[in-house]
Amino acid sequence: MNIFVAKLDYETQELDLQDAFEEYGQVDSVKIIMDKFTGKSKGFGFVEMPDDNEGQAAIDGLNDQEFDGRTIVVKKAEPRENRGGGGFNRGGGGGGYGRRY
Repeated sequence: MNIFVAKLDYETQELDLQDAFEEYGQVDSVKIIMDKFTGKSKGFGFVEMPDDNEGQAAIDGLNDQEFDGRTIVVKKAEPRENRGGGGFNRGGGGGGYGRRY
């Protein structure tokens, strides 16, 4: 199960997150998303747990709990195409960040 974790403290490390989720079962991977320009945390990440029951237990146990001084949001990650919302970059257009020739 791929789990989305939001509202993380910007100082939270992947190992800290892994330790918290391992209380509920096996963790395959942890990735805190970093800003590519500043190298600092964006305050959210993903945890991959191979067992869906353990993943759900982690969601139930950690969602809306305090972690590193912040109340975090923990939920099942949705694939990009299912997240909804608009956006200028749908279909590859807009955004103004394309290559200039």
